[in-house]
Amino acid sequence: LACCGDVRRKAPMNLICLGIFTLAESFLLGCATSMYRKEEIFYSAVITFIVAIGLTIFAFQTKIDFTALGGILFVASIILLVFGIVCMLFPDKTMMMVYASLGALLFAVYIVFDTQMMIGGDHQYSISPEEYIFGALNLYIDIVNLFLYILTIFGASRDN
Repeated sequence: LACCGDVRRKAPMNLICLGIFTLAESFLLGCATSMYRKEEIFYSAVITFIVAIGLTIFAFQTKIDFTALGGILFVASIILLVFGIVCMLFPDKTMMMVYASLGALLFAVYIVFDTQMMIGGDHQYSISPEEYIFGALNLYIDIVNLFLYILTIFGASRDN
């Protein structure tokens, strides 16, 4: 959907693709959460819900234009990717906590960024109204990633 502009703008096809993506993502999320305790999953889901609602309200209320941060967020994502590879090669509990915390912070900013892109207004950049599926997909991915990073914080903090 992100790469095919025509597909994400055509009414029946964009919903079908979003549904297929949601099914695939739910399967992957189920596999990823299977190694955590149910309490960790519950707490992570509650925290993610509260943070996502709070950040959405913040995105609507703030005068700060987060849509101009697209390039900075992209570079921060690449740095986080490299740091994640380093964490895989040299596993350490503290490094994993730092990695997950930075990832949660990055995707919290992404939630504000994508929310402001969707609402438009006085912001520098915005998504056109006919690309509502693309905007929903961006927010969905941000929230899922925030959940996974918060879950990783809980998992890394537990005593094995």
